[in-house]
Amino acid sequence: MAETFGSTAHGAGRAMSRGEAKRRVHGEALLREMEARGIIVQVASKSGVAEEAGVAYKDLKAVVDVVHRLDISRKVAFLTPIGNIKG
Repeated sequence: MAETFGSTAHGAGRAMSRGEAKRRVHGEALLREMEARGIIVQVASKSGVAEEAGVAYKDLKAVVDVVHRLDISRKVAFLTPIGNIKG
């Protein structure tokens, strides 16, 4: 508690900046990939999808494992997202 001020990771964290993600991920291709997986996406900007691509973030399992191993937080459940709103 003292080491973390009572806080823990609230997400995986970015592995690359939004700008880098926009340069490396093609929004149109990502939308097709997501559609093939049954994910419905409605966006005003395809580059907005690219900056939030999964590859732009650190591996969530690795982050959770670290905070669990260091006794910062405990793993209690695995949740599967059913939606995401960005705006």
